[in-house]
Amino acid sequence: MSHLSVLRFSYPDERRARVVERSVGVEVGEIDDERSQASVEREGNTVEVRVEATDLVALRAGINSWTRMVAVAERLAAR
Repeated sequence: MSHLSVLRFSYPDERRARVVERSVGVEVGEIDDERSQASVEREGNTVEVRVEATDLVALRAGINSWTRMVAVAERLAAR
């Protein structure tokens, strides 16, 4: 993979970050393909999503997909 984007999302507390990380973490490997892959990690109140891709079109698509998934998880975690 020749392109990388690291997305970091910080939350007011570790509980909320843990909910987001667990919610999106189950998708790792499920939406990967030969052009892109992603990983999700959490440290404290920060969730990090790393998107790697072979080309910029795949990178953009991966970033968009993971950003949407994180947004949905954030709405659930805020409840």
